[in-house]
Amino acid sequence: MCGITGYIGYREAYPIVINGLKRLEYRGYDSAGIMMYDGEEMHLSKTKGKVSDLEIITDRDEKRKRGTIGIGHTRWATHGIPNDINSHPHFSNSGELVVVHNGIIENYDTIKKELVKRGYIFKSDTDTEVLVNLIQEVKKKEGCKLGKAVQLALTQVVGAYAIAVFDKTKPNELVVARLGSPIAIGVGKENKEFFVASDASPFIEYTKDAIYLEDEELAIIKVGKGIKVRKIMDDSMVDTNVQQLKMNLEQIEKGGYDHFMLKEIHEQPKAITDTYRGRILANEGIIKMSSIDDNLPRFLNADRIIIVACGTSWHAGLVGEYLFEDLARIPVEVEYASEFRYRNPIITTKDIVIAISQSGETADTLAAIKLAKSKGAFVYGVCNVVGSSIARETHSGAYTHAGPEIGVASTKAFTTQITVLSLIALKLGREKGVLSKPAFQKYLQTLQLIPKQVEKLLEIDDQVKYIASVYKDATNCLYLGRGFNFPVALEGALKLKEISYIHAEGYPAAEMKHGPIALIDENMPIFVIATNKGHYEKVVSNIQEIKSRAGKIIAIVTEGDTQVKEIADHVIEIPETEEAFTPLLTTIPFQLLSYHIAVMLDKNVDQPRNLAKSVTVE
Repeated sequence: MCGITGYIGYREAYPIVINGLKRLEYRGYDSAGIMMYDGEEMHLSKTKGKVSDLEIITDRDEKRKRGTIGIGHTRWATHGIPNDINSHPHFSNSGELVVVHNGIIENYDTIKKELVKRGYIFKSDTDTEVLVNLIQEVKKKEGCKLGKAVQLALTQVVGAYAIAVFDKTKPNELVVARLGSPIAIGVGKENKEFFVASDASPFIEYTKDAIYLEDEELAIIKVGKGIKVRKIMDDSMVDTNVQQLKMNLEQIEKGGYDHFMLKEIHEQPKAITDTYRGRILANEGIIKMSSIDDNLPRFLNADRIIIVACGTSWHAGLVGEYLFEDLARIPVEVEYASEFRYRNPIITTKDIVIAISQSGETADTLAAIKLAKSKGAFVYGVCNVVGSSIARETHSGAYTHAGPEIGVASTKAFTTQITVLSLIALKLGREKGVLSKPAFQKYLQTLQLIPKQVEKLLEIDDQVKYIASVYKDATNCLYLGRGFNFPVALEGALKLKEISYIHAEGYPAAEMKHGPIALIDENMPIFVIATNKGHYEKVVSNIQEIKSRAGKIIAIVTEGDTQVKEIADHVIEIPETEEAFTPLLTTIPFQLLSYHIAVMLDKNVDQPRNLAKSVTVE
C-alpha cells in the first residue's frame, strides 16, 4: 500500500515521477502528491483522488513541473482522513525539508506533543508531518547534516516506514530509509542520476541496476558521488549490493487488454509453465528443486508443516494442506499470519514453516517468519518477487516466476503458488515412498498438461460473460466446494467481493446444511464445484438440496458430465485431470466471472476501493 517515487539527476524529473506514480497505482491509494525542486523553490502539488487528478493541478501551472529533482507519493490513509492536506509530500515548519512516507509511526502522538511544546505547528493529522518536523528538530538541535538527522530521528520512532527526504539546502542529495516497507534505488550510469521507488517498476526503462535496502538501513544518495548505506541503529557502514532487474517494460503494461487483471488471467498458462520449467525433468522422471534437495532431511523428518499467509495466499496454503497430507502424508496446519503472530503458537525446532506471499513484503507474514525463526523452526518462503523481504528473511524458498502482477486481485499468483506447492508435495511424497514411481510419473505428466488445459478454459470467456450478465445484480452469492476445491470456493468468493463489492461467502459444500441453507431462495446464485473427482455424489446431493429450495445453481463440472447438467441452471466444463490439480482449473472460471461482473457494474477492476496490492503495515 502507498507508493513512493523520486528522481535526482540531469533529466526533467516531472515525467519520471508522475509516470512512476501511475506505475504504482496498483498498490492502492486514496490521494496523490508531488514535489518538484527547480533549483530555487520547492513546488508542491497534492490532492485527494487519483494521479489523473494530480495531473490536472500540475497542468495549470508549468512551474510546478520544472526541475531535475522530484519526489511523489500515492497515499493510503492511516492517520487522518483522505484529503488534500493529509496527502503527501509534507514540509517541515522551516520549509527546508520535505518527506514522503509509507508506513505508520506508532508513537507519533507522543512525539507530536513534545514538538508542539517546542513551538511546532501542524497543518495535517498525519504521523508523517510529525516525522519530518522531528527530523528538522534533530538537525537544528544537533547541528548535523541531513543524513545524520534522519538517522537520529528514526532511532526515536516506533513503527514501520519507507521514506525519502529532501533538503533544499542540500540540493544534490536524497536520503532514503526503510523498516518494514520496501524501497528500491535505481542507479544511473556513472552515478549521474538516481531513482527511488517502492518497487522497480517506475524506473525500469532508465536503468537495470537496483539496490534494495534492508530493514533498518539508510542510504544517502549524492549525484556524481554515489550511495552510502548505513545501519540506522548503530551507524555502521553496509556494503551495497547492486542487483540486475529481470523485469521489462512490456511486462508491466496492459498489452492490448482492457485491464491488468484480464491480462494476468490470460498469462496463467505461461506463468504456470515458467514456474515448473526446469524443475520438472520429464525424461528423467524427477523434480529438481535445489531449495528442497539442500534441506531434504529437514522436510522428511519434520513433525509437521505450518503454512502462514494472508488473503489469496492463505487460500493457496489451504490447497497446500490437502497436497502435503494427501501426496506426502505430512501433517499440515494453515494459519492466518495476522493471527499466528499474536496467539503465542507452539513451534518447535522440528517444525517447518512455509510462508507464502505474492509480493514478499506482507507485513503480517514477515512478522510470522521472524517469530518462527526465533522459536527455532526452519522457514521456507514461497513468493514471486526476487529480492523481496520474505526471500531474504527465510532460510530457503522458491520463486513462483509469475512475472509482475499489477492487478490488486491476485490471479496468476494463486495458480503459480499452487504449482510450487504441488511440486514440493510430489517431491516429498516420492522421497518418502508414499508415491510409487509410476504414480509419481503420472502426476508429473498430468501437471505438464495443465497450461494447455488452462488455455482451453480461457476460450469459454463468452460463456462466462453471459453467466455474469445474468447474475451481476445479485446482492449475495454462495460458493461451495469439497476437498481440494473447498479453498477454491473461498478464493472465488473473495475475488467477487474484492472487485465487484458483491457480498459472497465460500463454504465446504457439506457445511451448507449447518446455516447457509437458510439464505437460499430464488434470488440466490450458488456457485458449486462438482468435478468427477472427490465426493462427487455427495456434492450432487448438495446441489439437489439447493434446487429443491429454488436456488440458482452455476456448476463447474468435468467434461462429459451428465448428472449435474440435468439439475444446474448453468454448467461450465473443465478438462479431466488429477483431483490434486483441479484447483488450477476450477479457479479460472471464477476469476473470469468476477472480472466480467465488475466490468458490467463499472467498478475499478485493477484498483478496487480500500484495497492495496501489498499490505506492508499491520
